[in-house]
Parts: sequence; C-alpha cells; structure tokens
Amino acid sequence: MSASIPVSPSQRHHAARFAVLTLSCGTLLGLAGVPALAIEAPPALPPLPAAQAPAPGTPALPVARPSTASSGSTPISLPAPSTAAITSTRRILLELGRRTISLYDGDKVLGSWPVAIGDPATPTPTGSFKIRNKVVNPQYQSTKSGKNNPTVGPNGPLGDRWMGFHTTASDQFGIHGTPPAWAWAVNTRAAVSHGCVRMLNPHVHALFDQVEVGTPVVVKN
Repeated sequence: MSASIPVSPSQRHHAARFAVLTLSCGTLLGLAGVPALAIEAPPALPPLPAAQAPAPGTPALPVARPSTASSGSTPISLPAPSTAAITSTRRILLELGRRTISLYDGDKVLGSWPVAIGDPATPTPTGSFKIRNKVVNPQYQSTKSGKNNPTVGPNGPLGDRWMGFHTTASDQFGIHGTPPAWAWAVNTRAAVSHGCVRMLNPHVHALFDQVEVGTPVVVKN
C-alpha cells in the first residue's frame, strides 16, 4: 500500500536500512535511504485498455481489512517527506466518479489512466495531498494475519511500484500497481480496494517516472 526510485543491484546492496509501514491495503516493505537517481525523459504514454469483465475463476483481490491493533511487526521509520521546494508544475488529479487518474503539467494533460478505487465501506480519501514516498518492488504484508507475501515485482499483490500520498494514525494510502491476474479490477474501474488506488503496471510505471516526492495529489469525487 519510502521515498525511493528504481535502483541498481549495487545501490540496493549498499542500502543500509529498510522501511516497513502499515497500509490500508496491507504492509509495505521497501528500501529507504537510497540516493536519488536522475530520471530520464518519460516514455510515451500507453493508450487506455478496453474495459473487460473478470474471466471465470479469476482469484479475488488480496485485501486485508485495516486494523488499529498491532500486527506484531515493529515499524521502522520511513525517510521524512522532502521539504525541498518543488519547482515542477506537475500535479496528479484522481477523479473517483470517473475512476480516472490524470497527470497534468500546468493545464496540459500528460496522461490519463483507468483505476480501481476504494470500496464504499473503505473509501479512498478525498482532499489535497502530495506524494510522500516512492517504492520500487513493494512487498505486501497482511494486517490481518501479519504474514508477508513472498511474491514481489510485477506479479506481487502491489505490483512493482508504490507512491504513498496520505497517512493516518493507523493506515497508509497509496497509488500502486496490480498483478495481471487482477487487472480486471482496473479494466472495469471497480471500487474494490481498502482505500488504495490500483493502476495497471505499465500505467503506474509511466506515472511513477514522471513525478517526484512532493508532487501535489488532488482526490475528488
């Protein structure tokens, strides 16, 4: 559901500490303290896929209802959100009614993609936020069982990119990827998550590579 961007194996080897945070859709384990890398010009934005219904036998989404009770793990502090001035004019707009997330540079739309959002019982929060942290290859941990899902990367429950944008006393909310088995939730723009925002992996890559920690995020109905 750790301010970081893609790192090389050698940089990951030298990362001295890890970050663990409890999410509205589980717990995220990610690298922290890795020096920032220069990001190349963003790739061409992919077209929106046609919506499709889930295939028979498609597994259910791996969600765990948030709990204020301790899961038994000891959270390690994440790097503090950047206080440096953001000179970019880019911003993210999430429209819950349309189930669409868009990236703007001033008044220009750089890209727009379908999303799955929070279930009405566990809605995605609305308001003005900012990107607090970025993680490559996040790991999912159930807040209900406390067990880690060993699968990370594109096929992991959180996909291979995470952008946190809001935190409460008990939860973290973020924009993250989706494994292919559950792509139907995004393609049908379903309201099924526990507050996080799901994107298809190619789409979340495009967004991840074009924003930085501190980028404004506006979520509206």
